[in-house]
Amino acid sequence: MKKYDLIIIGGGVGGLVGASGAAKMGARVALIEKELLGGDCLNFGCVPTKRLVKCAKVAHTLGKANEYGINPGNNPHVDFPKVMQSVRDVQKSIGRHDDPRRFQEMGVTVINGDGNFTSPNTFKVNGEELTARKFLIATGSSPTELSSQKNVKTLTNITALQLTKLPASITIHGGGAIGVEFAQIFARLGSKVSIVEKKGRLLPREDEAISAALKKILIEEGITIHTCSEVTNITESNGLKITTATCTEGDTVIESEEVLMAIGRRPNVAGLNLEAAGVVYDNRKGIQTEKTMRTTAKSIYAVGDVSGPYAFTHVAEYQAGIALSNALLPLINRKADYRVVPWVTFTDPEVARVGLTEAEAINKYGNSNISVYVVNFSDTDRAEIEGEAKGFIKLITDKKQRVLGAHIIGPSAGELIGEFVLAMKTRLPITKISQTIHIYPTLSMAVKRAADQYYTQKLFSGWVPKLTKWLIRRGS
Repeated sequence: MKKYDLIIIGGGVGGLVGASGAAKMGARVALIEKELLGGDCLNFGCVPTKRLVKCAKVAHTLGKANEYGINPGNNPHVDFPKVMQSVRDVQKSIGRHDDPRRFQEMGVTVINGDGNFTSPNTFKVNGEELTARKFLIATGSSPTELSSQKNVKTLTNITALQLTKLPASITIHGGGAIGVEFAQIFARLGSKVSIVEKKGRLLPREDEAISAALKKILIEEGITIHTCSEVTNITESNGLKITTATCTEGDTVIESEEVLMAIGRRPNVAGLNLEAAGVVYDNRKGIQTEKTMRTTAKSIYAVGDVSGPYAFTHVAEYQAGIALSNALLPLINRKADYRVVPWVTFTDPEVARVGLTEAEAINKYGNSNISVYVVNFSDTDRAEIEGEAKGFIKLITDKKQRVLGAHIIGPSAGELIGEFVLAMKTRLPITKISQTIHIYPTLSMAVKRAADQYYTQKLFSGWVPKLTKWLIRRGS
């Protein structure tokens, strides 16, 4: 029986960060992955889909090239097989960081296979039992499917990447991040797209104003959106897949060549025999962990999608660092802090968020204890210059002007949100952002302009202008 200091189950970002970190610390590490290293992010998620987002944006930009005084000429069209090849090329390039040989050179024992716990300190893989002082579970999550699918073959975010032909039409079930990203990708590449979302609006976790703005943009691009819908059946007839959904206004029937399911994710806990390890879990919520990332079994930790509470690559990486130090170093007891967790939906324009929505802030602090500031990208010169002036920044602050929430729908929102993330993390008031020189003309001026709204509202309304006018005259 082979013995290790740490055995990691799952080769996604959480597992890879844990493996490389543990190896650098001098631990004897085994990394077990049943499929490909890199996990969902490299193989089915962040990397390939963001390449598709870029391809779709190029096609969209070509379609409006005349706005920039450019004639693209010769009827440019989407070569879908080449688009998908470009995705694979990018995956191959980025995948070099996740090559098994790289980890083996670090001293990590990489094992390709499927296995399960036989006790809190043993894991059986490929017929061999391995033992370790500590374990780290990082098995990720998989797409959820509908029971109403019956015998109709539908796509997921995984199988959609295996398409060799652009579907003429596609219905996407789910208006969350995965759903809206794929909707815009397919629409811009040339498919007729419909979205069915049962929670009343797109991106239901986002601020309502953000959701409404994105819906307007997607409709303008030709995407049909059905909200307040419950899918009751999916059938197939004459080569078309037929979705029947019940809305408040009545039944909706949508015919399309393909159907893509983007209704959520489920934690990958099946087959691990967690009962033998003493690990408490839920098939829907995943593995139960403390903020130290330790499970109900003293020797076992879990990170990433399999344990939550956020299904983001950057959160899995953050959690892996905490779990690693707690598992291997005596007297260390680091805890996860989820007070400031940013995320981005990579539509065009992007949607970025950190902290509370306006509704959440009012519910928690009361309407009179918060301030809301909004600035439109149409008031930002660089956005106008580049023809990307759609969207806005929305800030919610407390009485001391500290960030409670920041929400952006606009160009490079994922990059711009960082300044608000840092301010929120360090509890800096937005007045510090307003007082900081930002480069002109850049999109970051929108960040400053949003923070400037404090002075606009406080110094140029009510009795303040009368006082400043009196002081100016006194000074003369």
